[in-house]
Amino acid sequence: MARTSFRTLLAASLATVLLGSLPGLAQAQAEANSTASTTVPLAPEAPARYTVQAGDTLWDISARFLKTPWAWPQIWRGNPQVKNPDLIYPGDVLVLSYENGQPRITLERGQPGAVVRLSPQVRSAPLGDAIPAIPYEVVAAFMSRPSVVSAEDLKQRPYVLRLRDDRLVGAAGGELYARRLAKAPLGARYNLVHVGEPLKDPVTGDLLGYQGMFTGIGRVEKTGDPARLLITESARESLEGDLLFAEKLDVPLDFVPHAPKRKVTGRIISVVGGVSVIGQYQVVVINLGKENGIEPGHVLAVQQSGVKVSDGGPKQPFTAWTAAFRDGFADKVRLPTEHAGLFLVFKAYGRLSYGLIVQAEAPLRVGDAVGNP
Repeated sequence: MARTSFRTLLAASLATVLLGSLPGLAQAQAEANSTASTTVPLAPEAPARYTVQAGDTLWDISARFLKTPWAWPQIWRGNPQVKNPDLIYPGDVLVLSYENGQPRITLERGQPGAVVRLSPQVRSAPLGDAIPAIPYEVVAAFMSRPSVVSAEDLKQRPYVLRLRDDRLVGAAGGELYARRLAKAPLGARYNLVHVGEPLKDPVTGDLLGYQGMFTGIGRVEKTGDPARLLITESARESLEGDLLFAEKLDVPLDFVPHAPKRKVTGRIISVVGGVSVIGQYQVVVINLGKENGIEPGHVLAVQQSGVKVSDGGPKQPFTAWTAAFRDGFADKVRLPTEHAGLFLVFKAYGRLSYGLIVQAEAPLRVGDAVGNP
């Protein structure tokens, strides 16, 4: 028994000496061990190469390679010397490789197989052609005709001062005067938004913002402060105090999806369109903002809140009347909270943020919880 132990110990010692004298072998063993313990999980069918297509989004590309798309910054190899090193363009080829056992994405441009080092250079393609993080058209439509007005909007946005000719309400063909439009050019178009019911934090009861209702479109006919606008389109009556939002807003979408660095918890407080069930690519509002460390690009998990149900015990052949009687006195049990989707922030204010549901595994509703993915 002792002899066997001695031989085993001797063999282990020799192996250690050999590995120490062969750095290449030791490095290969270390890389193999590192590969086996990859920290960023790849998607089941992650491609070795992918050519970026027009219409792609960074979120979609990330999901092609990773089970957790918000881990994209951990595998993307950009050159910090290049301005906006995270920008990707249609026609670029993304290559999956490994470095010290960890997955890495590098970029190919030009000749196939030639990995281009991201050094300072002039690129002829405009920044507007770069792949956005999420679909621009979905976000732009919401931001120009918001269904939520933040406290910051009340302080900064132009607003209707007075309707011309002493009218009480404005409609298509009527005119109005607006403040905070001193620099607006002739012909500029603005969406008119009525400030509605207040939105309060479901936890603290604090005022976070207001419901917003699109009322029409105004065109600048005379510059100045106040400026005069012609109402060219009406969805409902416009009133004094309504806010003006530029018809075409520049919504920066060159951020990279990533997880918050600190623990955050919040709730969905509003959804665009007044629907009761929320699905993929719908814009929602949460009760977290810059004050909570939230920024564009943050990915949050959505947790479906468990509802209370009656616990009537094992089924028995009750009549309809006795079943109703039983349910009335039965214990109430709250079902567990379940993971139901992913939410990506694209605009953050002080205490609330706008975001897009990028993944919905179950019907989502106002009141559902959001937190770290």
